Amino acid sequence: MAVPKGKVSKARRNTRRSAVSKLTMPAMSTCSNCGAYKAPHKVCKQCGYYKGVAVLKIEEE
Repeated sequence: MAVPKGKVSKARRNTRRSAVSKLTMPAMSTCSNCGAYKAPHKVCKQCGYYKGVAVLKIEEE
């Protein structure tokens, strides 16, 4: 059974844990049809187009 050889200091522990909080912003691209921001390689939620082809039928209010 694995047992730690010694106490891990607070600085070493916190340094390891701090990498989780340093997340980057997700990549965003613009829709070629309406110009809204969307995730790359995904259907636009505003107009329902993907690569110039209508994929979803979006009802406007």
